Amino acid sequence: MGLSVHSGDADSALLLPTTADNSTTTTSSPRAMFINNKVPQDSFHFAYIIYFTLGLGFLLPWNAFITAVDYFSHIYPDASVDRIFAVVYMLVCLVFLLLVIFFSHNSDAYPRINAGLALFVVAMLVVPVMDAVYIKGRVGLYAGFDVTVVAVALSGVADALVQGGIIGSAGELPERYMQAVVAGTAASGVLVSFLRILTKAVYPQDAYGLRKSANLYFAVSIVVMVICVVFYNLAPRLPVMKYYRELKVEAVNEEKEEKGPLTGAVWRSTLWDIVGRVKWYGFGIVLIYLVTLSIFPGYITEDVHSEILQDWYSVLLIAGYNVFDLVGKSLTALYLLENEKFAIGATVVRLLFFPLFYGCLHGPEFFRTEIPVMILTCLLGLTNGYLTSVLMILAPKVVPLQHAETAGIVIVLFLVIGLAFGSIVAWFWVI
Repeated sequence: MGLSVHSGDADSALLLPTTADNSTTTTSSPRAMFINNKVPQDSFHFAYIIYFTLGLGFLLPWNAFITAVDYFSHIYPDASVDRIFAVVYMLVCLVFLLLVIFFSHNSDAYPRINAGLALFVVAMLVVPVMDAVYIKGRVGLYAGFDVTVVAVALSGVADALVQGGIIGSAGELPERYMQAVVAGTAASGVLVSFLRILTKAVYPQDAYGLRKSANLYFAVSIVVMVICVVFYNLAPRLPVMKYYRELKVEAVNEEKEEKGPLTGAVWRSTLWDIVGRVKWYGFGIVLIYLVTLSIFPGYITEDVHSEILQDWYSVLLIAGYNVFDLVGKSLTALYLLENEKFAIGATVVRLLFFPLFYGCLHGPEFFRTEIPVMILTCLLGLTNGYLTSVLMILAPKVVPLQHAETAGIVIVLFLVIGLAFGSIVAWFWVI
């Protein structure tokens, strides 16, 4: 049995099982039938905007911490700030994602996501409040660094709860909503790049300017997270969201009638079946972020230099990557590559970025100039965005509707593993 994704209005059709001759099968499952004309309209595309904003929101706290690394390095000069932040955030996020996956059948995504959004707000408040009442721009108060690391850990917990839940819930919906989430994650990078350029242009690059910049990053993050809380709690009231929620409830009830309640043993078996179905999509995601994180942002910020652009060079390269990442993640709204084998194969082809970027350091003289580096950086972002969006959209559609949320969370787990591997490889490949 093959799988066919129907193009056109994403709200008008779900994934249909097909036979080898591409004829549709007959089944009573909500997952395997056309959604009839009674599907409520997404008025003013509000549900799409909500999922886009949530995608932007759950990556913004991490972007705030790593973008403000200059500020943290200034006030905590003896601490390996960027390395500690990355290790703490990734490990905590990974552990809590595993917990979410194993216990998701006994819990509802709605309170998990609300709890995660609340944790994000608390974590984002820590830095500006502590700067105002305790640090006050002074250097070497390492008790403040310990508190900041706790805030990073809280953000990791929140990320697992929110990102896993949002991508999981988007997996239960037509493809346009998953596309909205992944495009939102790219918009998060673009927003932070814009703030970085703004603060670099407006504030002096001294202790005062670094402090002002950091406070701006976290203030914007807090505002966005509050908007996310409001939007997420409005979403269940939308008729279109109610409709798809009822479809899931129907699918869950059908499974209970057929197989009985999901006990621990049955759930573990079901979970392994889900992992088996999405494993190649997961492999592609891991490979995408292994390549991307090996090069971006470490290579961009540390290994290439420009006598013309000087310290603006890395800022513009990061902005170029983020803009094209957003372009790539938005292109799936216009054309979705439906051949998963081709998409996964394309993630392997991206390994060519290693010799190409290596050539920007040790190759011919022209290859070591600004233009080739900028072009390659933009292509890195474009392919990262498009292929991530394709695989994230397709993966939850290969499982029954009632397990699409878990499939989405499993894909997020693969993504975090890819981020971790890429961060490790980044330390070695250009040496």
